[in-house]
Amino acid sequence: MTAAVISIHEGSTAWVKLNRPERLNAMNRQLVDELAEALSRAEAEESIRVIIVHGEGRAFCSGDDLKDLDVQTESEAATQAWVEAIQDITLQIMRSRKIVIAAVHGWCVGGALEWAINCDFRLFADSARWFFPEVSYGFFVTGGVTALLTKQVGPQVAKELIMFGERHDAKKALEVGIAWKVVPAAELLGEAKKLALMIAERPAKSVADIKRAINVGFHSSLDEAMTIETTATIHGFLSAESQARARRF
Repeated sequence: MTAAVISIHEGSTAWVKLNRPERLNAMNRQLVDELAEALSRAEAEESIRVIIVHGEGRAFCSGDDLKDLDVQTESEAATQAWVEAIQDITLQIMRSRKIVIAAVHGWCVGGALEWAINCDFRLFADSARWFFPEVSYGFFVTGGVTALLTKQVGPQVAKELIMFGERHDAKKALEVGIAWKVVPAAELLGEAKKLALMIAERPAKSVADIKRAINVGFHSSLDEAMTIETTATIHGFLSAESQARARRF
């Protein structure tokens, strides 16, 4: 079986690559489980200071693989396990003592966009495109974004982005604060490496403590938001109408 996530440790940096290019790196259980394992390995390695998450091929990640919808919704228990696996990635990223960078190119959609928002820095290629499709299907967002995004961009913009599900470009990501910086696509990974090396020059404990302090102070309602999201997402996945909408898409 081809690895859905490839992880390479290079000095103080862990390069974690989503590797389902034939599906635009869409999220299935294999990818989510392998991503969790890659993040755990990087977390356990003392020499690793920064984790860079990026995608192989033409996209960062196109969100849930809708070809797996039947598997994800075959029972309430299966849906619960799927949603919790997605949410666990958020907790790994946000509670990590490493700095996590999202290097985004091509499509960044749904759950993958939510993971990117969880990262400490988000570099977008000028070719990046992104949107939240969940509400259009009758599903719900994850990743704590009902709290995180609202605090970052304000409630009105958060409602616009999540409710309407319109497709946006990298310029819009920078404008609303989802992107930290937009760079030419050919320079994306080089810029991510440059940022990682800059972070690695700082004292490890201070950087980790600052990340934790800021996240705890700024995202104090993360757990509550994710509890609401998990319940709502499970209901959405199990809805026959939502499943039909997703299949038509």
